[in-house]
Amino acid sequence: MQLFDVYSLFDVTPVRAQGCRIWDDKGVEYLDLYGGHAVISIGHSHPHYLEALKSQVDKIGFYSNSVQNPLQKELAARLGRISGYEDYSLFLDNSGAESNENALKLASFATGRGKVIAFRKSFHGRTSGAVAVTDNPKIVSPFNANHKVSFCDLNDVEAVEKQLMKGDVAAVIIEGIQGCGGINIPDDEFMAQLRSLTQKYGTMLILDEVQSGYGRTGKFFAHQWAGIRPDIISMGKGIANGFPCGGVLISPEFKAVKGMLGTTFGGNYLAMAAALAVIDIMEEERLVENALEVGTFLKENMPSSPLVKDVRGRGLMLGIEFNCPVAEIRQKLLFEKHIFTGVAGTDMIRLLAPLCLSEAQATHFINEFKNVIQ
Repeated sequence: MQLFDVYSLFDVTPVRAQGCRIWDDKGVEYLDLYGGHAVISIGHSHPHYLEALKSQVDKIGFYSNSVQNPLQKELAARLGRISGYEDYSLFLDNSGAESNENALKLASFATGRGKVIAFRKSFHGRTSGAVAVTDNPKIVSPFNANHKVSFCDLNDVEAVEKQLMKGDVAAVIIEGIQGCGGINIPDDEFMAQLRSLTQKYGTMLILDEVQSGYGRTGKFFAHQWAGIRPDIISMGKGIANGFPCGGVLISPEFKAVKGMLGTTFGGNYLAMAAALAVIDIMEEERLVENALEVGTFLKENMPSSPLVKDVRGRGLMLGIEFNCPVAEIRQKLLFEKHIFTGVAGTDMIRLLAPLCLSEAQATHFINEFKNVIQ
């Protein structure tokens, strides 16, 4: 049997990692400024994180959600405090896409409606409902396309209200910052208007913080820059630093009904040990503050070039937009300078470094990046 060939793979085989560094099977060291799609939040192989997982697996690794698991309650309490959402409830699952599926389902349950408003250039996942609200026809099958979804331009409040006025919209789903779509930041005023309009028309506001959350932008969630509180917040990626885990923060206005949501693996002992260790490290090492400080340093010191059109983002969620395709630039960064980066579309280098990135490491990237684009 062979693997189903759906990924474009670089000829690099990582075998070891520490902090923001990766080593391949040939002993070559790389600087990781992508964190495996923003998954690595606290850095690779943090000793406290490793010990938490090892200690937990020695005790019990898994049982179903039909029994008590105190680690889930501990995570809910600590996540509420660190995020500022102590009055919300937590539902645990396995990934960002699953979190968005559950968020959409909750909104539909609560409103009795079946339509969703999403935004152009959005990405919310590849499962059925999540991919239906993703603005990429290439990955939406005819089966997925049967969902009732209207796409609006980001920051176009009139278009959103025009759809809401029809009275059939269960939810508006929006990313705190669009990631795959090109590091597009919703205007703070637009976010405030969106919150006001969804309340006016009895529609749920879902903030997809899978990529932009968990401290990446210098606040725990990117939407907190706009000073709003949505009805539902979806999470994934950085929550457990690579161990599969996701979650949904749910407003106290929602009433839980037995069986309305469910999962086999969500909230398992190992995922909880990993997620709790992540919060330990984030608090002890001030990683949210570090993300803002080092991200600001990166943005302010990015070398100028006729090739570079724009540099945008918040904290350690940055995009460098070019006036040309970036495939060759990314290849040079990886194979000549040994730096992992990502892309968004064909013209943007995307930086999603672990939140422990140091100013010295940021400076190293700036210098090497300057050499590549000159």
